[in-house]
Formats: sequence, C-alpha cells, structure tokens
Amino acid sequence: MSPIARTAPKPASTPQELIRNFCIIAHIDHGKSTLADRMLQITGVVEDRLMRAQYLDRMDIERERGITIKSQAVRMPWAVDGSDGPKSYALNMIDTPGHVDFTYEVSRSLAACEGAVLLVDAAQGIEAQTLANLYLAMEHDLTIIPVLNKIDLPAAQPDKFAAELAHLIGGEPEDCLRVSGKTGEGVDALLDRIVQQIPHPTGNDDGPARAMIFDSVYDTYRGVVTYVRVVDGKLHPRERIAMMSTKATHELLEIGVSSPEPEPTQGLGVGEVGYLITGVKDVRQSKVGDTVTNAARPARTPLAGYADPKPMVFSGLYPIDGSDYPVLRDALDKLKLNDAALVYEPETSAALGFGFRIGFLGLLHLEIVRERLEREFDLDLISTAPSVVYEVTMEDGSEITVTNPSEFPGGKVKDVREPIVRATILTPAEFIGTVMELCQQRRGSLLGMDYLSEDRVEMRYTLPLAEIVFDFFDNLKSRTRGYASLDYEPAGEQTADLVKVDILLQGEQVDAFSAIVHKDKAYSYGTMMAGKLRELIPRQQFEVPVQAAIGSRVIARETIRAIRKDVLAKCYGGDISRKRKLLEKQKEGKKRMKMVGRVEVPQEAFIAALSSETDSKDSKEKSKK
Repeated sequence: MSPIARTAPKPASTPQELIRNFCIIAHIDHGKSTLADRMLQITGVVEDRLMRAQYLDRMDIERERGITIKSQAVRMPWAVDGSDGPKSYALNMIDTPGHVDFTYEVSRSLAACEGAVLLVDAAQGIEAQTLANLYLAMEHDLTIIPVLNKIDLPAAQPDKFAAELAHLIGGEPEDCLRVSGKTGEGVDALLDRIVQQIPHPTGNDDGPARAMIFDSVYDTYRGVVTYVRVVDGKLHPRERIAMMSTKATHELLEIGVSSPEPEPTQGLGVGEVGYLITGVKDVRQSKVGDTVTNAARPARTPLAGYADPKPMVFSGLYPIDGSDYPVLRDALDKLKLNDAALVYEPETSAALGFGFRIGFLGLLHLEIVRERLEREFDLDLISTAPSVVYEVTMEDGSEITVTNPSEFPGGKVKDVREPIVRATILTPAEFIGTVMELCQQRRGSLLGMDYLSEDRVEMRYTLPLAEIVFDFFDNLKSRTRGYASLDYEPAGEQTADLVKVDILLQGEQVDAFSAIVHKDKAYSYGTMMAGKLRELIPRQQFEVPVQAAIGSRVIARETIRAIRKDVLAKCYGGDISRKRKLLEKQKEGKKRMKMVGRVEVPQEAFIAALSSETDSKDSKEKSKK
C-alpha cells in the first residue's frame, strides 16, 4: 500500500493507547535529521513542494554547519493494519543532537519518551557518542530499536555492523532494521516497528493535570512558548494553569501540537506532546523541568525534574562597545530560556570592562552560544580563553573556588584540585599507539580497553578536563586520519601540581593575561604569551620588559625595544665626545621616563591575546566532522 493511502488525518483527541513517543539518538553526522525528513514525507505531514533538507533544524547555524543543536518535537500520523481493520496512531518524534556538548538536550528528550531509535551509520559503525546515548537511554529504561542507516552507500557494511550492534545491546543481527534516510528505503518498516515495539504512555486520565516542561522558546510577538509532555490529566485552552516551582498562574491562551508547524487543538491528554502559550513575556516564568498543573485543581506533588547541567568550561563574554552591556544581559536571559544549560554571572575586567562569566558544556557549545548572541541580538562580542573550575585549599584550611585565573589566591596554597573526565575513545586498532601517546602527553591514565570487533577498539581514559578543552579533539582526529571518535563525562576531581603564571609589564601584573597551568607546562605558556605580547603591544618611548612569573620567580622574558629619536642627525663630523654627550643625555632621559612611565595596553592587544579566535576556527572544523 502506498504511504499516502496509509496516512490518516490527525484526530481531534487521541487515546493514550494510540500514542507512541520516541526519539532518534546517534553519533553526530549519522543521518538523524535526514531520517526525520523522510518520516515527515512518508507520513504526509509535510508536502513534497514544501520539503527541504534538515526540515526540523530551524536555526541558520544548524543548517550552515549541518548539525542539530536543539531537539525538535513533531507529531506524525501513521496507520497500521490490525485484526479489526486499520488503526491510526499518533507518533510524537523528537530529533536530538549528536554532539557530546549537547548531551543535555538528549537527556531531556529521553525523559519525554518511552522508546528510542538507535541509529548507526552502516559505513562508519558504532562511535563514541552512539555508546553514550545508548547508555543514557538504558538509564531511562526505554525500549531501544536498533537501526542501520545509509545502506545505499557503496562503502556500507551492514552485516558487519549489525553483528556489532546486536552484540552491544543483546539481540540478533537480524533484529537490526536497515534503512536509507536519503532514499526512504525501509522507513515504512521502521514506523511499523515503532508502533509494534514501543509501549504506549501510561498515566491517570482523571487525576489532576501534570505536564513536564522539556523545552521553551521566546517569541517576540507571542511571548514564551512552552513545550510540554502531559503525564497525568488533561489541559484545555482558556483554563488557568500554575507552574509548581514558581507558583505563578497564567491563563492558557493557546494549546496545540507541532505537526511540524504549530496546530491549535482543543486540549492535550495523557502522553501527548505539545505546546502552551500564555502570553507571558517574563522569561524566568517557564523553567525547563518544571511541572505545569491546573490552578483550580492542582496536583500535590511535582514530577521529578531534570538534573541541572554542570558547566564544564568557563569563558568571559564582553561587548566590544561598553554601552551594549544591558543588551547582552537581556539577550542572555532570552537565550537561557532556549538553552537551559547556560549558566552566567556578571563580571568586570580592568582590561575589557563589564561582561559576563559564562559556563558552557564544551567548546562547541561556547562557539554556538557566542554566534547565536551575535546573530540573533546584533552584538559584537569578545570571548576570553576558556578555563575550567579549580578548588584551592589554603594552608589555614580555607577553600576557594576559582573560575577565573585572576581569582587564584596568593599566599601559601596546600593543594589545588582540578576536574577530571572519563573519556571514551573509539578508534581503528592500527591507531592504538598514537592515541595512547596523545593521552599520556595530556596527563591521562588508561582505565581499560575492549575490542568491539577485530579492527575497532574502545579505550577508556581518565583525563584532566583542562587538557582536553582546547585542541585535544583536533589532535585526536589528525593522528587517526579522522577515524577516532570521542565522548566524555565528568568523573570528579583530582589533586594536581598546578601553578598560576602571571604576566608582568614593566614589573606590574596584568590580571587579564594570567593562567592556571600544570607546573610542567608553565614555561611553555610563559614564553608563548610573552612572545605574543611583544608583537602586539606598540613600542613606547622607553624599553619595556615583558615577564612571565610564578609567584616571585620569573620564568620567561621578552623586551619591547624603545623608540629612539636619532639625536646624532644634526652632528656633521666634529669631536666624538660631543656625540657621546648627546647619547648620554638621551640615556638619562629614557631612564627618568622609565621610572615614571606607564605602559598603556591598547584594547586591540587585549582582544588579540585573550580572545579565542583560533579556538573558534578549531571548533567550526570540529562541528563539520
């Protein structure tokens, strides 16, 4: 039967037995968004004339880079022949990101579903993020449907990777469905399998309404649009609803489903996924993870929310024009609504003025947030070099949390603890030696190693987070010709021999250039930063020493030479003693000037030395891979 004939119109209200909630999880670039496109076409919710590639990726950045950043929910109808005739089911699909930095988006999507489609590229096989997302789905106790995608590629090896996948999740290779998101082959069978295997949602139809907020966006005209999954009871338009954490009550102006464009309905029942609009403009009123209930008949206990995401990398964001600071503050408030993993607090810098210290989940997350702020809110921003959080214990027993090198305390330090991560690296067996060498250079310790097949190895390492936030991923890719993949998760803290390297200009410390590094790498950082500043800071009327120091001990030095006027230009011949007298006079003047002179570092030098422009290029390349 043709897909069009099997597609049923959207019912006004769907019983929970006919609802299936599922998400698609995979490693980056394994074809999640392409498969979602085919599902939208086959179920008929998007007409062929309106279809475009990556239909659910709404942001320009997502479309340009070919990656999914935000999870997107969509409702699709699908009719299946049963013993008593065809039945029309409502499938709520959530397309999730694949990059390690957006794992939090995946965890929120999994909490709103009963099942997951585990997608693996038939040409590349299982990769690090495939495993990470699989374990997340298992923690949520979801039904997992294994699928091999891209079987139309000449390089596809479906039999080999079906055996790997079956071994991983416990099953038979024949259970792995084989589809092509590009051509649509096998997608009908996948939709049928979703209806057969994924359980329908369960909840109390007649109890007080409880709906979990799993996402929100800010609309300039309509205010906050909240996306919810109804767990118990029903929600109807024009009734008053209450947010259980903030106790705020609002009138429900519109309620509906995304199919994939917003479609107003007469209400949402148990298991349904949809959106709520209350017209509220205050972005703090719709917190992700909060429970929505009926104000007249409220629920007693809220639903278990999501664990707050823990930022891994901190960076300062400053407007180039100081007057844009209030605009940046409002922009971050609105972006926080759309990106619940964002953590920020105001910060001032002697060099860069007023800005914010922002916590990110990784370097790609940092780059995406900065780009979204610049595009969506028309801001020009400087981002300082990323750093991680350190815990410092002093000799007197006091503890200090350091998110910025300038906060590192002086005096006697007992120990410094740094965050560590448990990293999973999947690589072809031929690159084991080079990967081990790279991890040892970055102070890593090997936890274990498993062969997934004859030529693919899973390596588990403990690594300091500070060692992998810069260029670890790029080095890993270049050493393995692009075949290795990386996933990591927080694994606590460890004590390390860390020191603060200060940069001194003519004996005066410049806080903005300080960094916390391992003792073994302090010299290389000091020489690199001193050399960089020698090029960037313009020459003065006097000689300026640029020094890198640990405490009172100088470890590196460069000298910015003085601009000297040619005082001998007017001397045509004559006695040498006259020339020497003029030079001595100039030397005395320079000496006096050095004693009272101050080095003014121009804004451009700060921007060039502090901003992570090189890192942004790296992460752009990373996101394409």
